[in-house]
Amino acid sequence: MAIKGYRPTSPARRQMTGTDFSELTKKAPEKSLLSTKKKHSGRNHYGRITVRHRGGGNRQKYRVIDWKRNKTDIPAKVAALEYDPNRTAFIALIVYADGEKSYILAPHNLKVGDIVVSGKDVDIVAGNCLPLSSIPVGTQIHNIEMNPGHGGQLVRSAGTSAQLLAKEGRYATIRMPSGEVRLVLQNCRAVIGVVSNPENEIKKIGKAGRKRHLGRRPHVRGSAMNPVDHPHGGGEGKAPIGLPSPMTPWGKPNHGYRTRKRNKSTDRLIIRRRRKKR
Repeated sequence: MAIKGYRPTSPARRQMTGTDFSELTKKAPEKSLLSTKKKHSGRNHYGRITVRHRGGGNRQKYRVIDWKRNKTDIPAKVAALEYDPNRTAFIALIVYADGEKSYILAPHNLKVGDIVVSGKDVDIVAGNCLPLSSIPVGTQIHNIEMNPGHGGQLVRSAGTSAQLLAKEGRYATIRMPSGEVRLVLQNCRAVIGVVSNPENEIKKIGKAGRKRHLGRRPHVRGSAMNPVDHPHGGGEGKAPIGLPSPMTPWGKPNHGYRTRKRNKSTDRLIIRRRRKKR
């Protein structure tokens, strides 16, 4: 799928790029697979803001995705490829042989008319769902379960994939998109292939209004605030931070500060932590 530019009718429009959606085949979603999506604007049950810079945006309906893929050995035909406003990847509408319709995360290069199956002994083809014990070593996978039967939780973002490195005993070794190498139980399921819409990474938002449509509100720099509001605030003109490291508004170190619990129960499943970004 191509990235399209725009005519420079404004300075922001000159830099803006978007997806042309040429591979998508259906505009209106399947009504039976929609549900309401309430907005909370970053507030918790007390009405206090717990996540800043959230609010507004376009009204959306939630598409009910089948993360579990537990209709085993029943072939399903891909009826349509659709846009989903709730995620960066595209979704595929599939129709099972018994007539049931479902949404799945669309793998890259999945076409309308393709057949996808979930089961132990199915072919290693993009879109098919298998237990890790049945997948050959070296295969690229996505939508990986962390606990058997809980549905896919890992590697669901556009253009991402994990690689199955080894299988030993009860566990399979998987390299995550971040570079982290971790163990997952072999009876957990995963889907073959790379997640659709890999061009999402190079798309440029271009202007503030487009971010507002996504429900993101303005983010004010700490250095533009007063000392009472932020550790970086105050000073004459453009003052330096003046601290050993940048701080959050609440006085915690901002760059590289470890927030993970020291005795986290899943530490034993992580063989190598993710690589640092350069």
